[in-house]
Amino acid sequence: MMDLKKELPIIAIVLLPFIYLAYVWNQLPEKIPMHWNMQGEVDRYGDKAELLIIPFLLPLLVYLIFLVVPKIDPKKKLNKMGNKLQAIKFLMTTFMSILALFIIYTAKNESFANPNYIILFIGVLYVILGNYFKTIKANYFIGIRTPWTLENETVWKETHKLGGKMWFIGGLIVIVSSLLFEKQTNMILFIAITAVITIVPVGYSYLKFQNLKTQVK
Repeated sequence: MMDLKKELPIIAIVLLPFIYLAYVWNQLPEKIPMHWNMQGEVDRYGDKAELLIIPFLLPLLVYLIFLVVPKIDPKKKLNKMGNKLQAIKFLMTTFMSILALFIIYTAKNESFANPNYIILFIGVLYVILGNYFKTIKANYFIGIRTPWTLENETVWKETHKLGGKMWFIGGLIVIVSSLLFEKQTNMILFIAITAVITIVPVGYSYLKFQNLKTQVK
């Protein structure tokens, strides 16, 4: 059963972008900027109705995923995380709600002049995820899901311990670079850091699995 006392604050956070969009709807021009290039210049305009998808796609969808996934998790490991899973749900939903508010605000004011802002947001997300990686129980939906982490719980734990450190540090580097470097330089650093913190844990999970398999033999 859903604990309404725990869920109501999150539901309120999910609703914020919907409320803000309704508030500014009549102030929006019929055509609003929908995409910016690396120089922060608008390269696509769209109908303001396209903004309706933002609060659905970001906070609401993420919240619904966190509601549904623990119920259909075959191993029922996510439910065993208790308050930690609730904290991750709260943080991720809050992050997505803030991002949705930011997107709607920039579309309304046509004030988005620096892609570094979005990259900074993503850096914060990396820090949040990295901080919680080591607390995630083995499951099929959330975390670093490779054939080797799902096969062996030790591989899952060790991979997420390494991945958590890498995502946390990588996120901090992304945040700092977003504040210090020009747009193009920061974009290159962001792509490189994202590739490293994604690929290295996957490779590590394979090597760790092979190492454990060799020890068993």
